Amino acid sequence: MRVCGVELKGGEAVISLLSYEGETYNVPDCRQQSFIISHSETTESIRDFQFAFKKLMEDYAIDKVVIIAREQKGKLAGSATSFKAEAAIQLIELPVILISPVTVKERLKRNPPQVDFEGLGLKRFQQSAFDAAYAYHNQHIFNVWGNEQTDS
Repeated sequence: MRVCGVELKGGEAVISLLSYEGETYNVPDCRQQSFIISHSETTESIRDFQFAFKKLMEDYAIDKVVIIAREQKGKLAGSATSFKAEAAIQLIELPVILISPVTVKERLKRNPPQVDFEGLGLKRFQQSAFDAAYAYHNQHIFNVWGNEQTDS
């Protein structure tokens, strides 16, 4: 199964791809590490983001998208642009999972990756997106579900 982990922050969607096949994790090379959404107040900008994201998911045969959930209110609330990006991703015809940062942390603590992040060929800013994809795979493999929401 191929999963795309997504961290939405400000006007950016940071991604990391991770597959699990035959008891082996694989981080495939990807032509893009993030999507910048400029001028999120325009419909065309959101459509362009959705088209580019969907095309990437198709090109890399992604089975599920795992988004790190953001607070809706308070000091740590996500930006309006990040929620627009989330909605655009959810409208793509793929299962989308929202996973809380607490659940990600719990899964990583219970079953930490057996590889140094630096050796994966990912950029440092992709670590949260990778962690989300890894945590989802662990939940799926060990059939342990926490407080995340699923659309599938």
